[in-house]
Parts: sequence; structure tokens; C-alpha cells
Amino acid sequence: MTATASAKQARIAVFPKGYMEEITDGRITLLEWIDMASTLGADGLELYPTFLKETGDAYLQKVKQAADEAGLAIPMMCSSPDFTHPDASYRQIEADKIKLMIDVMAKLGPEDFRSCRVLSGQNRPGLAREDGIRWTVEGIKQLLPYAESRGVHLVMENHYKDGFWHYPEFAQPHDLYLAIIEQIDSPWFGVNYDPSNAIFAGEDPLELLAQVKHRIVTMHASDRYLREGYTLDDLRHYSLQGYSAALAHGVIGKGLNDYDRIFAELQSVSFRNWISIEDGVNGLGEMKESVEFLRGKLAAYLQ
Repeated sequence: MTATASAKQARIAVFPKGYMEEITDGRITLLEWIDMASTLGADGLELYPTFLKETGDAYLQKVKQAADEAGLAIPMMCSSPDFTHPDASYRQIEADKIKLMIDVMAKLGPEDFRSCRVLSGQNRPGLAREDGIRWTVEGIKQLLPYAESRGVHLVMENHYKDGFWHYPEFAQPHDLYLAIIEQIDSPWFGVNYDPSNAIFAGEDPLELLAQVKHRIVTMHASDRYLREGYTLDDLRHYSLQGYSAALAHGVIGKGLNDYDRIFAELQSVSFRNWISIEDGVNGLGEMKESVEFLRGKLAAYLQ
């Protein structure tokens, strides 16, 4: 079954990739980030669980009110469940964390659409292919009835590596990713497509898009560059936490992705939902440029 979403037109959210640590540790408060984001010309915000200092109703209402006053919806939560741990009790804790984020999005998100990202988990040494697939499918399937009851879509990203993980994503290769999503059939489940992550898996993002476009519910838009002196093979080397030193971020439309071909594919399936910009590593100026670039693509392909 193809995942459904009810947004009437494609809209742009922003995710502060360049400010994750500052917002997480409180150097920038979430309310301050909302104020900063209000200057970018976007329609909404994508949050990350550690941006929230608490999950009580009073605090969430304050966040929602600030976003409303800034003219921004909060449709997406960039949550990162880790379902590939060999301990079943650990995996259950991860599922419970997502249930909490589902509750959060039911309160923060707009009526017409809200989502939580799901992943497979870390590609720990010794993890067997069969176990990683099975544990991920089990984890997502157990969450779907709860997500449906709260009106929140679960979207699985073709992921590279959560910035706070020790190991890269288990389902980074497309064959593992497809083996998981093909086992999950629900109108409350679909794909969060990220073209840059396919590049850094050493794969063609357009080939993956052709295979998943009928199940896309949301999208991450970014552009990535290889730092001078590095090759794609260098992306296999990670710091203990964070990304490869070979990876660089920049304005969307100036990097490795072919956004005209990407948007032509989105047009072919009448995509009309949220596209979240992962940017800001080099400052808000580049994020604003990325918003303007995507506005042009929406006008050309998705209106």
C-alpha cells in the first residue's frame, strides 16, 4: 500500500544541521532557533528529540505558540531509533522513545500532516544481515498501531549516520533499506528520501528514487561536497561520533545532486508534501539560499 499524506502542496521545512550541538546543550534555546528560522522564508520546522528540554504539555504549548507566531508549522521530527542492538530490552526502550516522540508530534504538528522519522540502527561489528532486518521490521511494525492512533506518519530514511551514533546506519546500502521497507505495508508508513545519503553510500540517488518514489512521504533536501583531497572511499572512515572528515555541506543546487532530475521524479508521482532542508553548517545565509533554490524548484515542478 502506498503511504498517504494530506498536504495540498509541497512545502519547505528547515532543520538546523549546523546548530544541533548548540541547541542540544542549550547554547541556543529552541525558542531562539524558532526566531532565527523565521527569517529564512520557510514554511515549517523539523525538530530533533534532544532540542526539547521537556515533553510536558505546558512546554510543548510554548514551543507551538512560538512557532505559530513565527508563521511556522512543525510537521516533522527527526528521531533516530536504534533497532539493531542485540538486547531486546534495549530495542524496546528505543521503541518507547519513539512512542514519546509520536505523542509530542501529535501535540506540536499541524492537523494535515505530522511525521516521525524511523531508522534501522547502528551497524555494530558482528551484526548479521538477517538480524538487522528482522529487528528493524519488528520495531517499526510494533509502533504503527500507536502512530495511527495518534495521527502521525512513520517515515524511514535511507540514512547515512546519526550525528550522535558511534557507527553508521545498518541499512545504508539500498538492498538492506529496500528489504526492510518492502516488508512494511501501511498507509501510516513510508519513505523519507535523502538523495545525499545515497551518494555517500556510494550509490546513485536517482536509481534509489526510481525504486521508492511511490512510497515517498517526506524528503530531506541537502547538497554535499567532498572536501579537497578526499574521495568517496574516504566516507567509510568515521570519527567516534559524527560524520566523516571527507564530508562537506553547502548550498542546495551547487553540490553533487541533480535536483532537476530529482524534482522531475517527484512530479511524476504528484508529490505534495514536506521537504526539509538539512543545512546551516556554514551559517543561516546558505540556508536561506537553499530555501530560495527550492522555492524555484517547487514553482517549476510541484505547483
